[in-house]
Amino acid sequence: MRVVVTRPRHSGERTMRRLARMGHEALLMPLAEPFHLLEEARRALEETEGAIAVTSAEAVRVLAALGADLKPHLARPIFAVGKATAAEAVGLGFEVVAISDGGGTELASVISDHRASLGNSALLYLAGFPRAPGFETGLTELRVAFDTVECYRMRDIVPDDAVLRRLFVDTRADAVLLYSHQTARRFFNLPFVQANPEVFADTRFLCLSEAIAEAIPASMRLHIDIADMPSEDRLLTLLIHA
Repeated sequence: MRVVVTRPRHSGERTMRRLARMGHEALLMPLAEPFHLLEEARRALEETEGAIAVTSAEAVRVLAALGADLKPHLARPIFAVGKATAAEAVGLGFEVVAISDGGGTELASVISDHRASLGNSALLYLAGFPRAPGFETGLTELRVAFDTVECYRMRDIVPDDAVLRRLFVDTRADAVLLYSHQTARRFFNLPFVQANPEVFADTRFLCLSEAIAEAIPASMRLHIDIADMPSEDRLLTLLIHA
């Protein structure tokens, strides 16, 4: 199948390798790129102690960019969403890594179940912008004290119409992978997509969650599949039925 990956380049290339191993033709179309806020991350680590939480691998890449300044903090417990994010934290040298197989809401529950590891300190959440509210809402509902520090921001990328024609007109794309509500909004707000809805009449939109599917315009919801858990493993299994 011909599959368009809308993730940022670093994570998107990893997904493309997985798709190639599955026998699909993968095409990368990033709709955003990260801008790291290194000083904010450095200051947050220096001014806090105790556990850290990350809901994306991009936050771990910000920590990696701190180099030697990160070393004193590698003994701090770190809670991560997803196997890929946890693997990057382990690779960076963190000694205690806890993982949630679901999304931010599930990670909040994992942290609540391990309150002893938080000690008397508020959890440090190293976040991006924009982000889904589920993790912070979950922590608040479970009465887990936390401080949010934005350590990166996503900047929009608008592909040229020539790129979009190559991906969707010259040869039809069978499926588009959508990993976040923000990415879905970026995609369907592209002038080319709005002006040429017929091009996508038979394209499958595969969504990591219900919240992402809600960003798809009603007129283009003919072919939507939603992963039964917010993980890439479950998302890619949808290609079997797409």
